[in-house]
Amino acid sequence: MPSWKTIEDAEPEFAERVRRLFDAGRHKTIATLRADGSPRISGIGCEFVDGELRFGSMSGARKGADLVRDPRFALHGPTFHPEEGKENEWPGEAKIAGRAVPAGAVTGDSDSDEPHGELFVADIIEVVVTGLDAGASKLVIEFWTPERGLRRIERD
Repeated sequence: MPSWKTIEDAEPEFAERVRRLFDAGRHKTIATLRADGSPRISGIGCEFVDGELRFGSMSGARKGADLVRDPRFALHGPTFHPEEGKENEWPGEAKIAGRAVPAGAVTGDSDSDEPHGELFVADIIEVVVTGLDAGASKLVIEFWTPERGLRRIERD
């Protein structure tokens, strides 16, 4: 599966927009699958480092256990609502789906080297940006998959 670097290399402008949307706010949302297959939504932070999308889970957190058991996830960047009368200035929102690959323990702070969580790296299946056209009259959905590359759909 592709890493974030694959998307940066294939579609640098699109990847930069996605990264800006994710970096626009601290709080993101991740969807994981519970043991019974039902969805779980959790808050999470993430970062783009050295061509990888990384995120972690505190020790004992259910989202980490979910990802170890079933690595499928959907990650939603921070959301901002379009301002009335300024809809054409709305930057949109971004989502990334894939599989979480365990990348080791997150070590402690300066007082302790004890692990306090798990680190995951994303193998990416799909990246989506949803926004509006320049006239703010149509919904624009841009999405990238490894099989089909970047595509764009406009809806009234």
